Amino acid sequence: MGWTAEADGGSRGNPGPASYGAALLRDGVLVADRGETIGRATNNVAEYRGLIAALELAREHAPGEPLEMRMDSKLVIEQMAGRWKIKHPDMIPLAARAREIVRDLGRVTWTWVPRAQNARADALANAALDEQKAGRPGLVSSFDATGPVQLADEPPEPPSLFTEPRADAPVEAQGKNPLVGWRGSLHGDPTTVILLRHGVTAHTQRKLFSGTGGEDPPLVDEGVQQARRAADWIAAHGGADAIVASPLLRTRQTAGAVADRLRLPVKIEEGFAEAGFGDWDGFSFAEIMKRWPADLDAWLSSTAVPPPGGESFDAVAKRVEAARDRLLKTHSGRTVVVVSHVTPIKLMVRLALGADMNVIHRMELSPASITTIAWWPDGTPSLRNFSVVP
Repeated sequence: MGWTAEADGGSRGNPGPASYGAALLRDGVLVADRGETIGRATNNVAEYRGLIAALELAREHAPGEPLEMRMDSKLVIEQMAGRWKIKHPDMIPLAARAREIVRDLGRVTWTWVPRAQNARADALANAALDEQKAGRPGLVSSFDATGPVQLADEPPEPPSLFTEPRADAPVEAQGKNPLVGWRGSLHGDPTTVILLRHGVTAHTQRKLFSGTGGEDPPLVDEGVQQARRAADWIAAHGGADAIVASPLLRTRQTAGAVADRLRLPVKIEEGFAEAGFGDWDGFSFAEIMKRWPADLDAWLSSTAVPPPGGESFDAVAKRVEAARDRLLKTHSGRTVVVVSHVTPIKLMVRLALGADMNVIHRMELSPASITTIAWWPDGTPSLRNFSVVP
């Protein structure tokens, strides 16, 4: 395999607060990595900064050695390979700087990879931004004892934090009917599913993994207030006929606020529980990068890989789909509030979009946010809103 480098960058807004992630590997083993904030910039500038950082790692650790440079930005790869012209004035000096470093290396091969295969660099970039947001220096590394801090209750969402659409990020959606918006009563009444993420817990505030089988923390005062605001929003937008909740405490408490407002009982549905994070539960992303680097790399690279002692995203997807089917059968033509977590809600949206599993890494859900999907009797879905915060 030899020496390979991975890089990415992005901004929360375009332009907006930006960062990059870069990693260097030898025969698949991580040698060095780095994530750093770069102030306010565009996605493309951040990607070039990630490229430069990755090349600098290669020059430091493998000068004169052949290198395969991997990025999920087709723009940067094609420009550096000389196949596309560089026209934007912000990128011309960055590309020149990268080429200067390349001269100190051996032969460099430029390889575009799908986003799912660049998860390590994405995670580093997002961790750096989260560090800065938490008031700490926006510089992280797997080899730093302090490391990055990223998680908020559920798994990291590397691409989803870069909220501006990426021109080179393909979207694979297979809707059954492209004219969903034109549907009317001739198709029957849809089943409307209001997906509500639970309010904030202490683990949310500390950015820890918190899944099924872990500590199961309750809502903090802020989370209780969020749940009440969500209940008021649902009541003001037509209410619901039923309430379903994950069995975890924070979702039952959030559902309780909705139940009090709508005067409805709450039914527990195990299928909408958060993923099990096994040995990682209660740890921060930084701690996991330090203690389980190989396991984390594998988990970030494939939705089929579970955390040690935990549950893979593919396994969660199967039980969420089964729970969705039970819901549509039991509550056909009605409106149902489903109080759940980041992973199941993103998987429900993925089902509605008919998208590849990797689309779950391109969404961001706020605590106590509301996402609404309507399923028509013939199975055609319609995503009506996403991550609305009351």
